Amino acid sequence: MAVKYVFVTGGVVSGLGKGITAASLGRLLKARGYQVTMQKFDPYINIDPGTMNPIQHGEVFVTDDGTETDLDLGHYERFIDESLDKNSNVTTGKIYWTVLQKERHGDFGGGTVQVIPHITNEIKARFYRAKSPDEDRIAIIEVGGTVGDIESQPFLEAIRQFRHEIGYQNSVLIHVTLVPYLKASGELKTKPTQQSVKALQGMGIFPDVIVCRTEVPLEDGIESKIALFCNVPEDHVLQNLDVEYLYEAPLAMEKERLAQVVCECLNIPCPEPQLGDWKQMVDALKNPTSEVTIALVGKYIQLHDAYLSVMEALKHGGIANRTKVSIKWVDSEFLTPEILDDTFAGVDGIIIPGGFGSRGTEGMILAANYARENKIPFLGICLGMQMAMVAFARNVLGYEDANSSELNPDTTHPVVDLMPDQNGIENLGGTLRLGSYPCVLDKKSKAYALYGTELINERHRHRFEINNHYRNDFTSHGMMISGQSPDGHIVEMIELPDHPFYVGIQAHPELKSRPNHAHPLFAGFVESAEEQGVLRRAKKLLMKRNHLSEPEAHRYLQKTSMDTGRTMTESAHMVTMLIQED
Repeated sequence: MAVKYVFVTGGVVSGLGKGITAASLGRLLKARGYQVTMQKFDPYINIDPGTMNPIQHGEVFVTDDGTETDLDLGHYERFIDESLDKNSNVTTGKIYWTVLQKERHGDFGGGTVQVIPHITNEIKARFYRAKSPDEDRIAIIEVGGTVGDIESQPFLEAIRQFRHEIGYQNSVLIHVTLVPYLKASGELKTKPTQQSVKALQGMGIFPDVIVCRTEVPLEDGIESKIALFCNVPEDHVLQNLDVEYLYEAPLAMEKERLAQVVCECLNIPCPEPQLGDWKQMVDALKNPTSEVTIALVGKYIQLHDAYLSVMEALKHGGIANRTKVSIKWVDSEFLTPEILDDTFAGVDGIIIPGGFGSRGTEGMILAANYARENKIPFLGICLGMQMAMVAFARNVLGYEDANSSELNPDTTHPVVDLMPDQNGIENLGGTLRLGSYPCVLDKKSKAYALYGTELINERHRHRFEINNHYRNDFTSHGMMISGQSPDGHIVEMIELPDHPFYVGIQAHPELKSRPNHAHPLFAGFVESAEEQGVLRRAKKLLMKRNHLSEPEAHRYLQKTSMDTGRTMTESAHMVTMLIQED
């Protein structure tokens, strides 16, 4: 078969779901036994999204090899369950940077450097290439932006040239476009799709498949009309309806025969897919048996995409426990001691994700300490772990001005400090501690019990670390260093043994979570939140009905557990049901 290529472009408006369409196709092809890889070509001029404001662009997704990429790569990895690398995200900035370096080196022999052929040649060189001549693989390549964007034109021209060079039987082009529904007139409109395809055809590019994003089912005759105007077979016009849950998208596109059409265009077999595990996962997602509310305390909550992988990993943890996870968004910038009780009332768990800069960090410190004192399950990620350590230093160790030197260079107790190898670095982009690093877990820790192995690897993105000068202070007051680098120098994970679930991790475990393989930390966190939520609600009912104090209600549940041979959670369930039925 050699390498086959699938290009995915978009028209009319951005945000149509090209990435989800591409990722869904990847899942469907992989379910048929094909080797699949994915790439995203972004038209922006930044080298990568590493220095972009999360509120504007969303999260930065980090690969194992330390590449800072667009968040769409997160969708790719979650759908196809493959780890991508530095070749999987290419920007206009990277293309021009490389071409200009070649020009400075004299590689073009003094010739004039132009968009065609130099820029387009560099783009084509980045399209997936087989690692060996006999490799069989399907490369799915998404081009960001929309047809008609000035910055997208070199990528589209490169696709035109590339398809001509490799032979049209070895590639297929899918164009995702909008078919809007006008509520006032009750009509679906095909004109935007026609104009978008016409713009593509004007560049010498002829799509093989039209995927129509629509809020309502396409009416009879719509597909034939689009097929006629866009010069594609009618059965190559597919509808992509909104779905309730993101992970239903591959199943919806399977019903539309997306993979079958692509295989037909590529002249390759299309066996029956093995989607049993995916269907089971979607069933668990759609039919939970319990529910938890998790407070996500962050500084970028104006754009939820800034925490996209965290949101999805929480969802995965819920799937693993058949638990619906509802997120309560808490802006850490406005969190004060006076509103802590009201803010976290009814919350079953608290998570503090990563971030940079001082804004909102005092609120994070308050939230971390509140979770510790009130025995609320807590997960701190990167900055979240660092702020948990600051909170512990201030409230347990008594270091009132404890802080990170990133946030307060004048603190007398920098319990979080710059990593030694980061000294003297001035450029912000691509200079963090990035990518997958090993961590050795303490076999007595909750982390070890969750991972089930002593040596783990997680992806990182940071330049500050826990200050080793304070290690003994933390451990002598009950904090466990549950994970560290193999050389013992870097604190990678911490936890409180006397807490139901209080875990911090310097890495970003959310980046490796999958819908059908939840990350163990998130699965454990959601499980603990569900258990503690059941206990909390049972105690409240006992306190109200039997006029008990909180410790008395807790002892009542403990005695019920011992008398019945049930766990505390099972006893709490039983007591809750009895009180509600009474």
